[in-house]
Amino acid sequence: MTTLQILGSGCANCVRLAHNTEAAAKELGMEFTIEKVTDIQAIVRAGVMKTPALVVDGRVKLYGRVPNVDELKTILA
Repeated sequence: MTTLQILGSGCANCVRLAHNTEAAAKELGMEFTIEKVTDIQAIVRAGVMKTPALVVDGRVKLYGRVPNVDELKTILA
C-alpha cells in the first residue's frame, strides 16, 4: 500500500494536484491511500517551502507546481 500525501493549504492548485494524483494512481492500478496535509508546521518539517507538494511514502517527489496525469504516472511508477 502506497501512501500519497498532498501538502498545501487546500487552495485550487492543491485540489488539482490531489485529483490528478488520484487519477494517475488509479490508472496505474496502485493500491494507495491519499492524505491531505494542511498543517503548515508539518509541511515545513517535510522540507517543503512552496506548495502544493506531493509526498510518496515519506519522500517529497515534487513541489510548487501541478503536473498533468501522464507526468504523475511517470513519477509514481
